[in-house]
Amino acid sequence: MKYYIIAGEASGDLHGSNLIKALKKQDKQADIRCWGGDLMQQAGGNLVKHYKEMAFMGFLEVLLNLNAIFKNIKFCKEDILAFQPDAIIFIDYSGFNLRIAKWAKENNFGTHYYISPQIWASREGRIEKIKATVDHMYVILPFEKEFYEKKHGFPVHFVGHPLLDAISNRPEVNETSFRSINHLDSQKPIIALLPGSRKQEVQKMLSVMLSLTQDFPEYEFVIAGAPSLDKEFYTPFLTDANVKFIQNKTYDLLTISAAAIVTSGTATLETALFKVPQVVCYKANWISYQIAKRIITLDYISLVNLIMQKEVVKELIQEKLTKQNLKKELTLILTGDSRRKQLKAYDELIKKLGGTGASKMAASLIIENTNA
Repeated sequence: MKYYIIAGEASGDLHGSNLIKALKKQDKQADIRCWGGDLMQQAGGNLVKHYKEMAFMGFLEVLLNLNAIFKNIKFCKEDILAFQPDAIIFIDYSGFNLRIAKWAKENNFGTHYYISPQIWASREGRIEKIKATVDHMYVILPFEKEFYEKKHGFPVHFVGHPLLDAISNRPEVNETSFRSINHLDSQKPIIALLPGSRKQEVQKMLSVMLSLTQDFPEYEFVIAGAPSLDKEFYTPFLTDANVKFIQNKTYDLLTISAAAIVTSGTATLETALFKVPQVVCYKANWISYQIAKRIITLDYISLVNLIMQKEVVKELIQEKLTKQNLKKELTLILTGDSRRKQLKAYDELIKKLGGTGASKMAASLIIENTNA
């Protein structure tokens, strides 16, 4: 069968790549065309558009790039019509994907949504659009099934979280070799800095994160460079001898890290699954933040706290993201009770997420539902 997959961010590229592998394993004739990134292309998808061309963060940034967004929507529709897929699979990226889903439904294409839009966080009214345009929804967070089915009467499939597969299937990391290859200190414990994958968020977060380096000389700070950004982009931040840079090896870095400072997003859950104590940060454009806080109805912004429904990791948001606050919270998780409590909560989190096999299950259901 022919599948058309649309992902618009680095995390979507990761999950899309594992879904492509699972589809190809179960459907030997699978012909897959996709929007995503290098991982989806390496997995066997025919890459149409790279997510680097689509990464706009925040309400203001989206408004400033509306022309490019509408061009992408127009091109996507034309490309789908030319390809004539049996199934269109949307991966998160709701602003773009829900527009395409509406059009796809009107044009009689089968629509599948893998990794739900976070309508439980904001703009819950989008459920009506989802009901009208999505044939099958595959959710990855345990509370989403209850949200959709009990609250909104929309049946969904809970397949488990694909990060469990991505992490459990990785080869072991030799710490000594990894430190040597990447020119890291052989003795100092590492504090990983995960400032995000978009230019706007990295520029806002990384300077505050790096303000701590002189306060923790016994640790080595390592920036996890996103695959969506060129190394040259990070050069202005690499002026401190106690700061190193590693690109596109975030999982390997987390494997050997003592703690992490993480920009809110999928990375908070990834860090937790590697059992690395963390402080979560987020700072947006002022206008974007003012809009967001009026429509987001959640008590927390990190996936770790949302899944656990309590504060497991400290969140420093907007004006609370200061050097003083960050230093205090990082100190707490490096040793002592706060560190132990966070690690214990991570064990509970992993149990809540269920077992491995999300990609395999999602692929099976997509094939089954397309053939039905």
